[in-house]
Amino acid sequence: MSMKVPQSGIQVAQRINKLSQRLIDVSEKWKPITLKGIQTPVGKINLVKNRPESMYILSMFPYPSGMLHMGHLRVYVISDTLNRFYQQRGHDVIHPMGWDAFGLPAENAAIERGINPKVWTEENIEKMKKQMNNMLANFSWERELKTCDPDYYKFNQWIFLKMFEKGLAYRKEAEINWDPIDKTVLANEQVDAKGRSWRSGAIVEKKMLNQWFLKITDYTQDLLQDMNILKKWPDKVKTMQHHWIGKSKGARITFETNCEEFKTFSVYTTRAETISVVQFIGLSYDHPIVTKFAKTNQDLQKYIDGIRDLPDDSKSGFRIPGIMAINPWTKKEIPIFVAPYVIPSYANEEGTKGAAVMGVPGHDSRDFVFSNENLPDEPINTCVKPISTMFLNSTPVPFTEKIGYMEDNTGGMAGMVTNEARKKMVDQMVEDGIAKKIDQYRLRDWLISRQRYWGTPIPIIHCDSCGPVPVPEKDLPVVLPDVHEIPTRGGNPLAHIHDFVDVKCPSCGGDAKRETDTMDTFMDSSWYYFRYLDNKNKSLPFAYDKASKNMPVEIYVGGVEHAILHLLYSRFVSKFLGSINMWDGKNCHYEPFNQLVTQGMVHGKTFVDPKTGKFLKPDELENAGDKMIIKDTGETPDISYEKMSKSKYNGADPDECITHHGPDATRAHILFQAPVHDVLSWDESKIIGIERWLQRIISITGKISEFKQFEASYKTPVEDELNEFEVEFHNEMQRYVRSITESFERCQHLNTVISDYMKATHLIDKASMNRKVRDDMIMFNLQKLISLIYPVTPSISEEMASTIKEKQPGLASWNHYQWPMKERMTEWPFKHYQVVINGRTKFKFVAEKNLFKKGMDYVYEYLIKDPVGRPYLVNRTYDKMILKYNIVSFVFKKPKKNKGHVNID
Repeated sequence: MSMKVPQSGIQVAQRINKLSQRLIDVSEKWKPITLKGIQTPVGKINLVKNRPESMYILSMFPYPSGMLHMGHLRVYVISDTLNRFYQQRGHDVIHPMGWDAFGLPAENAAIERGINPKVWTEENIEKMKKQMNNMLANFSWERELKTCDPDYYKFNQWIFLKMFEKGLAYRKEAEINWDPIDKTVLANEQVDAKGRSWRSGAIVEKKMLNQWFLKITDYTQDLLQDMNILKKWPDKVKTMQHHWIGKSKGARITFETNCEEFKTFSVYTTRAETISVVQFIGLSYDHPIVTKFAKTNQDLQKYIDGIRDLPDDSKSGFRIPGIMAINPWTKKEIPIFVAPYVIPSYANEEGTKGAAVMGVPGHDSRDFVFSNENLPDEPINTCVKPISTMFLNSTPVPFTEKIGYMEDNTGGMAGMVTNEARKKMVDQMVEDGIAKKIDQYRLRDWLISRQRYWGTPIPIIHCDSCGPVPVPEKDLPVVLPDVHEIPTRGGNPLAHIHDFVDVKCPSCGGDAKRETDTMDTFMDSSWYYFRYLDNKNKSLPFAYDKASKNMPVEIYVGGVEHAILHLLYSRFVSKFLGSINMWDGKNCHYEPFNQLVTQGMVHGKTFVDPKTGKFLKPDELENAGDKMIIKDTGETPDISYEKMSKSKYNGADPDECITHHGPDATRAHILFQAPVHDVLSWDESKIIGIERWLQRIISITGKISEFKQFEASYKTPVEDELNEFEVEFHNEMQRYVRSITESFERCQHLNTVISDYMKATHLIDKASMNRKVRDDMIMFNLQKLISLIYPVTPSISEEMASTIKEKQPGLASWNHYQWPMKERMTEWPFKHYQVVINGRTKFKFVAEKNLFKKGMDYVYEYLIKDPVGRPYLVNRTYDKMILKYNIVSFVFKKPKKNKGHVNID
């Protein structure tokens, strides 16, 4: 019998059975309580060490698309469980939520629908807030913010103007990355390795435009050095930022030419030791030499005009006639090319245009390909040979390893290791006045101009007389004009709204025009964590005292995909705000996030036709017992877990899962499926295990509450009062308490928290059935478990606590929100012994652990007095008595008047 496969995970069709329905009913019953978080004070006696009392926990705020996906759900479950855990420990937790509401998707959606993006955005926010409530997320909604609100973006503009005052915001003509689909400029960080837009996927084009930049490069050294204090950031993220900032130590070397008009030019290199085998010079298309020769060479100009259309990996080149470079080390003449792979901004000198690189095909793979295409008859020269004995007779070409031995053609450096030779050669060239030692960075200034409507207007007015004039602070915000439909006639949409554009110059009073670019939306998210702390402030982005008290964010939860863009920009803006005395962050070097928790992606179950390779839709599959088959062919599809996407039909709807199983089971399931940092392969069918556990724990609570009437004064007895089962029970529960606590404190391996919950439940259930542990101890530890599960399954915890308080008046005052204190592990002071007489075990007894240390006579007298042992020993004389391990061994022979020999072994 075929069954329709639902959209979520393409699993066997779900139905809300009695088990699921009970869990859903419980969550609905307690939803008003759980959404408020902990309202009952828990005291400050159990604060987490090395964490501030005022605890700022933050998840990256979402773009209001109208629908939470499983990735969102995972982020907010992680942050909410941590939020509740720290509330239980007595911390004053700030756990806010807001909306990253500006941006292209809303603008494009509004254009498609012929409406204002504000309308679309507001509707989506309401939908997503409802979804967040359905998952029982306890956010501080009184701190809510929307970046499209003028009260918020007023301070985007305020920060921009402060940067403008400090010379950190500037405008210049620059080659930009143009997205032809979204019709806007992209920062370098928003273009992937294949030259595609990070959002639309379009092949990026190059254009020259006047653009606004923020001078993040002034903070390069701080951004690099201060990563050393980010001890609680994943190494992967710090490595990505290190690489993006890209510090390299090198030299700027002066080359002479045979051309009177350009006698010298400079080249930056990190491989100065290869200078003896430079075979060409590569120039960017905007280098002054190129520009000069293009004026009289039509072929060169034609090549430059078409260079932007070449693929990124193109190794075509144009040899510039009439000029040769002179190698300063060998004095040989070498040709000069325009090379498309030379990035215009690469390591150029301050205030100059264009870039130049040494072409060393023997030791650089790009140069090697370029040389083969443009200098095919030129033999490839090398000057470094491998250290490895694998290459005794030959050097692989190109040899790109940076460590090797110098060859004989290096001008007295033969046999040196490359690092030593590099230093010596640079020192020599510096002494000769033809080189300078330079630290170079890959990081470029942040391009914030966007040619779109739905963003923060840049607060600048252009006056023919005065130039760019900042909008006076009293006139902020520059409000985005309210339009029914966004102009789409080309160019900046704001440029077509004359009531917005045409203004008077605030400096001279003459006619002027507003800037029509809007800000990159990463500006919105670069400081929003400050605004949460003071979101009603009308005069400043936030108050100094509130930021200084609560910053930095203690735990920040979000995806590793934001490692370069959002996190780097946030660090920059946070440091800038510190530099203008907006907050006191000296102790943390003005870093905004203390601990970064990067959750893995959520992958969906993906079905592919093995013959055609086509992704299969849910309605193309059916359930055939224990497996899925393709309806039309009966074939078994290939199954894998891949990133969720509409094109692969492998998405899962969080609302659907919550509707079928309730929020508590869904929250526990999403944590249980994988460690926080790992990819989560979503399989909704496995949630049944979580549901059974939750049902079991509810049932156990009802059963144990019927045992007897308990008193609130119970405490774990001392060792002498416990039986061995109680000692084992206590220690096992303490292991779970400690393991769960440490997992929450480290924000890692939250999947093991769920498994520890299940093990603790089994332990308590087993004790309640075998009745070898006293009832008070069972109830006491059940209460601990109820407190332990609260961060993950708050409504189940509330239900269990309510059951106990209703049935147990003596426990009505119990505060089930308090996190259990760690108790010391205990040891049973007794031991099991056995008595062997003439080689046969006769009886067993329990006595103190150090019984044998008291001597044979004491042990014998102890056994004679024991009711079980007395019948075996009275009126008998042993020949030998041996104490070994936990065995008392007697050897009896014929009765004698006196005791026999006693051995102590």
